[in-house]
Amino acid sequence: MRLLLVEDDLALQQNIKQHLIEAQYTVDVASDGEEGLFQAQEYQYDVAIIDVGLPKLDGLSLISQLREQDISYPIIILTARDSWQDKVVGLDAGADDYLSKPFQLEELVARINALIRRSAGKASPVIQNGPFSINTRSLEIKQGEQIINLSGSEYKLFEYLMLHPGSVHSKSRLIEHIYDQDFDLDSNVIEVFIRRLRKKLDPDNQYQLIETLRGQGYRLRQLDPNA
Repeated sequence: MRLLLVEDDLALQQNIKQHLIEAQYTVDVASDGEEGLFQAQEYQYDVAIIDVGLPKLDGLSLISQLREQDISYPIIILTARDSWQDKVVGLDAGADDYLSKPFQLEELVARINALIRRSAGKASPVIQNGPFSINTRSLEIKQGEQIINLSGSEYKLFEYLMLHPGSVHSKSRLIEHIYDQDFDLDSNVIEVFIRRLRKKLDPDNQYQLIETLRGQGYRLRQLDPNA
């Protein structure tokens, strides 16, 4: 999952970014509202985390502009203001959730996970597709009761596919969601990771789990719950 973090306190920004990377997120950062607006318009994100007190363009104005442009991915506000009136203003501007500073980084991760699941129509932290399951809280992947070990990049790719079963994703779109903005979009790395996922998850091709659609991309099959 790819996140946008807009925070002008550089020490806090780097602290949050490192914690989110350790939680297997890809994170782009911006230090003011104008830079955040540019990146939000330029790239596709799964969640944006926006501080209210930003220079050049404040967080509430940034959120309002994003919503006016029909940019609809979930947004979490970070704010030092803790009155209920301030929180209402933020939510009315178009945010989906808020956190008052200071906050625990674990709570931020939990709220991000919840918003991603909600936007994908999932309520439980455990996402099931046939015999395959992924726990977005513990980052554990299973086939039945057997734990499957994936690398960090393999996990990010499989999690994204599991959140959108039945949808077709181009290689460039998958790269955008699992790598930061500096990654080479012409890379064939997605082909490599798809091949590794097939080998680890479905080595005998019993479930034909990940389909290749020539000229379009890849699709995770929606499996029968009793498979």
